Amino acid sequence: MSITFVPTPVVQPVDASVDHAIQSIVSGASTDATCTTDLAVGPWDFDSRPGYGPGSSMGDVIPTGAPRQGELPAEYREASEEDLDERIRVAKAVLGDRAVVLGHFYQREEVVRHADYVGDSFQLATAAKERPNAEAIVFCGVHFMAETADLLSGPDQAVILPNLAAGCSMADMADIDQVEDCWEQLAEVLGDLDAQDEDGRVPVIPVTYMNSSAAIKGFVGRHGGIVCTSSNAQTVLEWAFERGRRVLFFPDQHLGRNTAKAMGVPLEQMPMWNPRKALGGSSASELVDSRVILWHGFCSVHRRFTVDQIDQARIEHPGVRVIVHPECPMAVVDAADEAGSTDYIRRAIAAATTPTTFAIGTEINLVRRLAARFPQHEIFCLDPVVCPCSTMYRIHPGYLAWVLEELVAGRTPNRITVTPDVADPARVALERMLAAKPPAVTSAR
Repeated sequence: MSITFVPTPVVQPVDASVDHAIQSIVSGASTDATCTTDLAVGPWDFDSRPGYGPGSSMGDVIPTGAPRQGELPAEYREASEEDLDERIRVAKAVLGDRAVVLGHFYQREEVVRHADYVGDSFQLATAAKERPNAEAIVFCGVHFMAETADLLSGPDQAVILPNLAAGCSMADMADIDQVEDCWEQLAEVLGDLDAQDEDGRVPVIPVTYMNSSAAIKGFVGRHGGIVCTSSNAQTVLEWAFERGRRVLFFPDQHLGRNTAKAMGVPLEQMPMWNPRKALGGSSASELVDSRVILWHGFCSVHRRFTVDQIDQARIEHPGVRVIVHPECPMAVVDAADEAGSTDYIRRAIAAATTPTTFAIGTEINLVRRLAARFPQHEIFCLDPVVCPCSTMYRIHPGYLAWVLEELVAGRTPNRITVTPDVADPARVALERMLAAKPPAVTSAR
């Protein structure tokens, strides 16, 4: 009697590195597509040029005077991935508890592996509080995140952004001058914005997404408003509606629209405010009748996702579970099975008890990392084109090695500070957000 042995298929581990994927595409080793081959070169090639750099935001208009990064020394530009990895490890060991490295979910794998904490923007800002004795907080994210960390950290702690050119195109879509002008125009239509009606509510409450500058957070704090995250946006809107007839929501129109729609606010009561138009492009009567005034801003990463991509995923993968970020357009959120923050997406995959196919609508670095971490599931990005966040991708391990070795040498480069006149009201808005806790189990839709 013969016995036939059937070999067990070998499942190749998923490489979490988006940089490796891009290098394979550019070299011809992979047939996948990328939005631009410029992603294959070091970000220092773009630091001196205007613009956000290659990637999802490369078509967005950057504000005049946006921070630029000085030249990175050649030893870091020319070092191999392995050399940079070793230099970072050695520098971290020398610094010990004197420095803490924070890594956003959307950071490249070569940076995240060195982070003491990994999370979304708010999780990382609050994580800094857990290391009050750290002299330096190295924030591997973007500019507004480092500002928030400075607001919430101790006065003797230095917050460092490894590449000053790592901004955020969405945050830049609502600058303080535009918001102040909007507020003045709303006062002309709605009257005294501090006057309470018979129910004790003012005409409008400003709400800003965490993805905004410290100056915007300060504006919100001065005018009785609050900051929100993608996790607690509904709780924050409920808080605002208790205090105001309307909400001015910025800078992301999609998070505002998706959240308010789920709460039952009709779309006709959510006019758009375009800062380049008088009254934002709406009529006075539309503003008077509004419940939520949406700022004309968006995330270029999440705007790439489409209903057609979801339809294709369902054709190719029957039974696929589609989860998207609430920064995606309304039609995409409506077509998905679930919508939630980056942390929601991570927890949903971690909680799946049986092998599942997931199509995820969020930044590719997180998606590939999840695919590598949970090999029992099939996890892929809805967008078949590899196109990471332009500004997150500006944080290269070369910059991380540089700032850590500068700290070892007793120097503090790229420190991010918020002036007291902005910081004090911004902290008020953040404290209001901290008090607006969502339910322990939040519905995804």
